Amino acid sequence: MLERLVTKALELGVKETKIISPRTIKVASWVRMKCQYGCYGYNQSLTCPPYSPTPEQTKKTLSDYQKAILIHSLKCKIIQEAVRILEKEAYYLGFYKALGMGAGPCELCPKCSLKNACKYPSLARPSMEACGIDVFISVRNNGFLVETLKEEDQEKANYFGLILIT
Repeated sequence: MLERLVTKALELGVKETKIISPRTIKVASWVRMKCQYGCYGYNQSLTCPPYSPTPEQTKKTLSDYQKAILIHSLKCKIIQEAVRILEKEAYYLGFYKALGMGAGPCELCPKCSLKNACKYPSLARPSMEACGIDVFISVRNNGFLVETLKEEDQEKANYFGLILIT
């Protein structure tokens, strides 16, 4: 059944997918600090720090799973949309614990209403990095070749998402 989700991911425009063990995902405290000191999304969205799960919560959550799907695209929006759809599809296939993490800050609303509940709780998902996941090490642990950008305005960026399945 996981192969159906992989096929669906490719149909959604995802460049590459891999079924992985969540044990290969590296969580580190410094990642959240990089969000706090360096990302325009910090404290701007309920899916970003300080509102997103802490690295400690993420480690505990990952330990509840044995299988996940890691997805890769050159476009952030493809990852965000694919994570939403794949999480829902996984649930309907009987994977009731399915939980997705996207890439980058949430862009469902022009401005997040931080004082009220999320307007789209069934759609909004935190990014891997917002949860303290070291994306570079995690994707390299799973055979993806990825490097840091060499210039600020470099066009070819890599984006990854994670769907925890079972």
